[in-house]
Amino acid sequence: MPTHAQLKFLPYRPDQLFDLVADVGRYPEFLPWCVGARIRHRDERLLIAELMIGFKVFRERFTSHVTLDRPHAIHVRYLDGPFRYLNNHWRFEPRDGGTMIDFYVDFEFRSRVLQAAIGVVFNEAVRLMVAAFERRAAKIYGAPLPRGTAPVATPPLPTPGT
Repeated sequence: MPTHAQLKFLPYRPDQLFDLVADVGRYPEFLPWCVGARIRHRDERLLIAELMIGFKVFRERFTSHVTLDRPHAIHVRYLDGPFRYLNNHWRFEPRDGGTMIDFYVDFEFRSRVLQAAIGVVFNEAVRLMVAAFERRAAKIYGAPLPRGTAPVATPPLPTPGT
């Protein structure tokens, strides 16, 4: 059963990254293999989302119960679709100059064919997915400076006649 855990530092605030991950309706705009998203219910603490994933000849729809603990964590509980189970969480820990993301996903498809197809590319697919969120953060919040660097101050222009 594919499982992936990843810790990654990103130079954005926890609330920014939380908002980006919680914006499930926009996933088809940037997330590989996400070809559709529909929000069935949303409030401050709960999201019921239906996602359509497409991979080669496969297209599957699934529904999740998403608990929102802004800005600390997002927990996903599988409701229905092609999986036997799906466990997923994002945790956002503030760090000097940014946020440490703790990402975890574990699932199993009901279909052995789907399971075999994704098993071959699973770890790379998840890395691409996390990288897609990173690119989305840069697009929305601006490209980050390398860790440990400060913005360079621009000297004032000389005033005429001096």
